[in-house]
Amino acid sequence: MDSRRTSGLLLPISALPSAYGIGDLGPAAFQFADFLTRTNQRLWQVLPVGPIGPGASPYSSPSTFAGNPLLISPEPLVEDGLLTEDDLAPLAELPDDHVDYTRLVPRKRKVLRTAFDRYRADSSTPDATRLHRFRKNQSAWLDDYALYAALKDAHDGAGWTEWPSALVQREPDALARAREEHERAIDRHVFWQYLFHRQWSALQAYCHARDIRLFGDLPIYVAPDSADVWAHQELFHLDDDGTPSAVAGVPPDYFSPEGQRWGNPLYRWDRMAERDYEWWTERLRRAFGLFDLVRLDHFRGFDEYWAIPAKEDTAINGSWKDGPGADFFRTMEEEFGELPVVAEDLGIITDSVGELRDTFDFPGMAVLQFAFGGSPENKFLPHNHRRNLVAYTGTHDNNTIAGWWHEGLSEQRKPFVQSYLNLPDENPGDAVHWHALRAVMASVAARVVTPLQDVIGLGSEGRINTPGTEENNWTWRFTADQISEEDEERLAEITHLYGRASDYD
Repeated sequence: MDSRRTSGLLLPISALPSAYGIGDLGPAAFQFADFLTRTNQRLWQVLPVGPIGPGASPYSSPSTFAGNPLLISPEPLVEDGLLTEDDLAPLAELPDDHVDYTRLVPRKRKVLRTAFDRYRADSSTPDATRLHRFRKNQSAWLDDYALYAALKDAHDGAGWTEWPSALVQREPDALARAREEHERAIDRHVFWQYLFHRQWSALQAYCHARDIRLFGDLPIYVAPDSADVWAHQELFHLDDDGTPSAVAGVPPDYFSPEGQRWGNPLYRWDRMAERDYEWWTERLRRAFGLFDLVRLDHFRGFDEYWAIPAKEDTAINGSWKDGPGADFFRTMEEEFGELPVVAEDLGIITDSVGELRDTFDFPGMAVLQFAFGGSPENKFLPHNHRRNLVAYTGTHDNNTIAGWWHEGLSEQRKPFVQSYLNLPDENPGDAVHWHALRAVMASVAARVVTPLQDVIGLGSEGRINTPGTEENNWTWRFTADQISEEDEERLAEITHLYGRASDYD
């Protein structure tokens, strides 16, 4: 694993500027890579890039393997003759400072349908050979996903457990009939995945040529209504009708007296182990193909996990169960060698979780906003960091640093924060984001990642996600005029000052 001191920015693709309603894999993505280069950043954390689920969340995706078609850029499709500017007019009417998913989704799908129809009408396109190769190479997940997506469309978006029983049970004759009946829709979803693959690969190559590493995110669990669960029901704790018999979550604590009931079906780790974790091997193979570094969300669940009977409305009456532990990661190392992963080890972490992380030398995480509990011994304070760590000012689940200072930080704790970060006595909140960034940059941690909002000094209006809520998440976008020349110069200077720039070596 790269041993250099490096830093980077956290920015979902959907948050990029674009004229068409959502950030995408088009020109602005390449321009942002250029910005990373100019400011000496070597990591771009993009979060999951799969299709969105309820609440527009990429963490409840209908597929852990597929790419999000909403992130496909229209501009290259215009260049290829698959779209016209007139086709894009409905998208151009959408706001440029946030994602309006209610209006975006039907419009973007219509545009992508048009591109597919034009592609099908011209069989001489050179993309045909590349698409065939892509379909063959990705068939392990793509065949099931495309059929699932086509059937979901055919059933007006209903979850797979509500389909006819023959399809729920995946009876071979029923699946064969479905593939024949929905052939065009299946081909359309394959084509959209190919477009995502083509555009992602171009951005990936552009970043790699500039020594920028793409940092992705892999939620430990998958959504109950997903191609993954439908196609591999035997690997999950499900009842005969396909609904979960036990679900994931975390137990009650000081902040949540009822705990958190996430609702994801739990894995049958016993059956996965019997198959040498084949499904997980393919899942990681896909992730490592997309990203250079992968954050394993809820790393604790690999050591032990909270199992909640599905009939329970809260997480109170769950129980701890053993996860796959070291056996899982040894199997993955046998397949991939050294694993380019980061362990999301936030929250209440037991000694055994730390031992599992350290056995495989996985970097952990430290978040500055969690550091100010009143004691200078807090492990998240930069002077207590260790080298094998990714240090953050905040993550996608936190408020921005400015929003945290003004709205999320108690008056009792502000003096400690002000003293530690050396904030000025007059208007300390005006530059708190730069002082916070400087503190983590100075840390011994090998990697630092900062949300873009904490570079440009946005308040709560720049928050990406508020856990436990369903409204106004995953909609934030920045506009190009929000990054000033002064911000760019200052970020580059701090990065160089603390030995995180490649030209420093």
